[in-house]
Amino acid sequence: MATPIYSLSISARLTLDMHSLNNEGGEGNQIQTRMVDIVAADGRLYNVNAISGDMLKHIQAEHLYHIARNRSLALCAACQLFDANRISADSEYISQIQGKSDGEAIDLMLQRCTLDDVEGNLITADRSTPRKSVAEFGWVVGVPVDGEGRELTTTGSYLHVKYATERGASARAAASSEEARKANLGQALFHRPASSGVYALVTHYEISRIGFNDITRRYTLNESARLARHRALLESVLYTFLQPNGAMRSAQLPHLVAAEGAVSYSTDVVPAPTVSPLNAAYEQEIQEIAAALNGLRPGAVVVRSFASLSALAGILREMVETTAPFRMTV
Repeated sequence: MATPIYSLSISARLTLDMHSLNNEGGEGNQIQTRMVDIVAADGRLYNVNAISGDMLKHIQAEHLYHIARNRSLALCAACQLFDANRISADSEYISQIQGKSDGEAIDLMLQRCTLDDVEGNLITADRSTPRKSVAEFGWVVGVPVDGEGRELTTTGSYLHVKYATERGASARAAASSEEARKANLGQALFHRPASSGVYALVTHYEISRIGFNDITRRYTLNESARLARHRALLESVLYTFLQPNGAMRSAQLPHLVAAEGAVSYSTDVVPAPTVSPLNAAYEQEIQEIAAALNGLRPGAVVVRSFASLSALAGILREMVETTAPFRMTV
């Protein structure tokens, strides 16, 4: 019998080298990487490289999209094209919800689309009806220092130049022409960032809400459809770790050196605990929180630690095969 999952959390430290997955933009010939201010476990303020939760969620949603298409899971007309507007850009759906209540509009959304169910959406056509996301991502932020104050995350800037087959006077003459200047041809110099370090990741999934209408407080999907979406979601989470898409991957494919952390999940109406890996003792904290929660509801929370990406893959593969979404009392 499959184990019911109410809530799932992953807290992890990832070692990423020479990546440029998330940038603020460019100024002149300088690409500016994304930096944020954080307060670390030592209580001090640091400025560190970071990858936004929006980017991580987009990566996970894209993996879910490919899985859904491959398995013929329900997708609205817009999501079949991976339209960022999702079901709000599905004209047939918009016409069908005219004159219907918000609860009826959400029911139809859940029936028609896996992505809108799991990733959430806001219907804005003649109304403002939200569907809260099942998947939640925090910023992936660089751990600034270790317990002895040694720097763990850094960003450098590196000079690059276009490769030109023509060299010498003929190349300079070609590059100086009006047509070349307009087309941005020639040997333009530019500076590109690359970051390396240990990064803290937190992510959470309200598994029990798959197929659940928050307005009517009832499930719209049958258990077979919910199970298919649950399995697709877990696989998309795994693929997010295996292939962290983002900027600059064509020439700065990230070196994912190590992954360690904890997967926690609950089998009863209890939140799966997560603690930021910015705290070096995060795994111990998660274990102790789980013990406290299990004191209230015996066996309700399970914590599984992993010391490598392959170990995390094994945990999530096992969960795909042996778990199902929890069904709340309605």
